[in-house]
Amino acid sequence: MSHPHPDLSAPGPLAPGALRVIPLGGLGEVGRNMTVFEYDGKLLIVDCGVLFPDENQPGVDLILPDFEPIRDRLDDVVAVVLTHGHEDHIGGLPYLLRERGDIPVVGSQLTLALLEGKLKEHRHRNVPQQTVVEGEKLQIGPFVCEFVAVNHSIPDALAVAIKTPAGVVLHTGDFKMDQLPLDNRITDLRAFARLGEEGVDLFMVDSTNSEVPGFTTHERAIAPVLDGVFTRAKNQRIIVACFASHVHRVQQVMDAAVKHRRKVAYVGRSMVRNMGVARDLGFLNVPGDTLIDMRDLDNYPPEQVVLVSTGSQGEPMSALSRIAANDHNVVHLQPGDTVVLASSLIPGNENSVYRVINGLIRHGANVIHKGNALVHVSGHASAGELLYCYNIVKPRNVMPVHGEVRHLHANADLAVQTGVPRENVVVVEDGVVVDLIDRKAVVAGKVDCGYVFVDGSTVGDITETSLKDRRILGDEGFISVIAVMDSVTGKLTAGPEIQARGFAEDDTVFDDLKPKIEAEIEKAIGSGLDDMYQLQQVIRRVVGKWVSDTHRRRPMIIPVVVES
Repeated sequence: MSHPHPDLSAPGPLAPGALRVIPLGGLGEVGRNMTVFEYDGKLLIVDCGVLFPDENQPGVDLILPDFEPIRDRLDDVVAVVLTHGHEDHIGGLPYLLRERGDIPVVGSQLTLALLEGKLKEHRHRNVPQQTVVEGEKLQIGPFVCEFVAVNHSIPDALAVAIKTPAGVVLHTGDFKMDQLPLDNRITDLRAFARLGEEGVDLFMVDSTNSEVPGFTTHERAIAPVLDGVFTRAKNQRIIVACFASHVHRVQQVMDAAVKHRRKVAYVGRSMVRNMGVARDLGFLNVPGDTLIDMRDLDNYPPEQVVLVSTGSQGEPMSALSRIAANDHNVVHLQPGDTVVLASSLIPGNENSVYRVINGLIRHGANVIHKGNALVHVSGHASAGELLYCYNIVKPRNVMPVHGEVRHLHANADLAVQTGVPRENVVVVEDGVVVDLIDRKAVVAGKVDCGYVFVDGSTVGDITETSLKDRRILGDEGFISVIAVMDSVTGKLTAGPEIQARGFAEDDTVFDDLKPKIEAEIEKAIGSGLDDMYQLQQVIRRVVGKWVSDTHRRRPMIIPVVVES
């Protein structure tokens, strides 16, 4: 099994007749999925998503894949193929289209409809789009793409088989194998088997749940649990929070509401928008007069309504977080309200979610979540399903995708257990290039690709260094020291003036530090040092040592020496 080395060099030119695979995101993290395929001088991109920041990335709104490795080749891109409409697969596309606005986009009906709102938001007009359905084949430059239905936690998801003279790649996208899905659209294992018979040279497989044994529970298993919640809460208001794209989950809430004669109101802009799109396209069935506007809630007693809200991940500005903080302009919690968190815990978001749960309980709500009831099932195939897939497809080479390092390795082990030779399983992370040459997958080198941070309206200006500064400021505070020096006599004429934020409330703590700074500056000047920058370094050293010795802290120190 290939382990990417940090010392891999840049890949050489692509051998004639070979296919190159360049993962730019999603291998080593759950999010910002993006893979570039190169054949005969042309590039095909599959997915272009975003990753949401964790607590170590203060102030960051989104994290994008790094477009740098293909920036000077954007004219060679023949299309972007989108597997489904989740943010971690489509959210980065508006940023790629800033670089070249006429890249054709290919996807299913719902995926492109959900993308449309983003394109409008980013003011992208006239982006060429092609809607495809499962079973369809499409020639895009030198690539023939065949689309296969897969089941996921959003409708209309597709796997894609990419065919070139170098071989056939089957990319699953995000998928599971729910045998009783709400829309009766199952993962098309017959197509997987047919492609397997024809010969799949590289199988790129969703790894998200590869560590989870057995089979992912059916989405339908949630229905009786919801029914029980509605029965128990028959005299109270119910609020259900889930992802704003989980049409099937919302459908089950809608069905339970109809059965228990309740009206449904959406809370949160993205929920209103996405469910409107899903209903218009026929993916969400809303029985007449079930839906009401959030602003009309006061016209109904609490036991006759269900609110379907965004914010199941504890996002600070989301509807549910504002409700939990008693800060929502329309919805105010009442003691006895039942709140259902019908979603997963995305790694890194646990603290935010528990903060919201605590806030809800503090206001007297009864909170039901995946920790205490079956109100969420995953959208990804567990180990049992993945084993089935390997046995059906019988691929020559396997490249696990979509997951953290532990998921990729667990998925690789499953492939080996089903008989794929270990040397034909390539476990690589973002930036490591894999070439398919003579139907064998080999690591060809590594391109530089890092995290690209979106911070407000700036893209890519924030670096890891500035995030480190923010973390220090947030954790340890800062101290500024200002000293004024007479340029003629070389003596201090004012200061040192010390100010601190987030370090100590009482400025008198610095009383015994000032003489130390004065003494060191005079000593430095006495030894002939008159360079402002070097004098600032002297101050930084003195303050740093004093803070470390007396307070065991490491704040940011900003020394300023001014000449008068």
